Amino acid sequence: MTRLTKSDQTRQTILATGRRLVTTGGFGAVGLSTLLKESGVPKGSFYYYFPSKEAFGQALLEDYVADYLSQVDALLARDATGADKLMAFCAAWVDQEREAGLVSTCLVVKLGAEVADLSEAMRAVLDAGVKALTGRLAQMLREGGKDGSLIPQIDPQAVAEALYAQWLGAAILSKLSHDQGPLSRALEDTRTRLIPGA
Repeated sequence: MTRLTKSDQTRQTILATGRRLVTTGGFGAVGLSTLLKESGVPKGSFYYYFPSKEAFGQALLEDYVADYLSQVDALLARDATGADKLMAFCAAWVDQEREAGLVSTCLVVKLGAEVADLSEAMRAVLDAGVKALTGRLAQMLREGGKDGSLIPQIDPQAVAEALYAQWLGAAILSKLSHDQGPLSRALEDTRTRLIPGA
């Protein structure tokens, strides 16, 4: 395992702090002075690590997407049926315990509309991340079609994209209403449409 240099560690601290601040307040609301204070980094050091706030936002989203996809890859690597993998992914969206769940930490839910108009570079990172994610969902659908745990799909990629759009919409509605109902209904709809005999 490669050890991070002190500079790399500081950069990662800024990114981790930034993710926490952006998750609660949005990208535009995060000021550099607050970010550096919360990170424990001296003022004036920001531009040593990032040439601009937009470059910081791009790095923040790249870091987030890499973490998210690695979690999905771990799910894909499980010794389980395609249906089990897909339903585990979907269930992660539903906050059964009424605590902060995936919706409250999902930067696509939080920043999708904001960065699409704010920064082409940041928009492109989220767009590429969504495409990579739907590719993995399509893989789950293909696996489930082969092992018989899911209804086979003619175009798994198109179904994966529609499924993600449904879940993203449900997540936004749940966030707006402070109610898990839209997510619970999306989970039931996913189960009914894709699992044989459900």
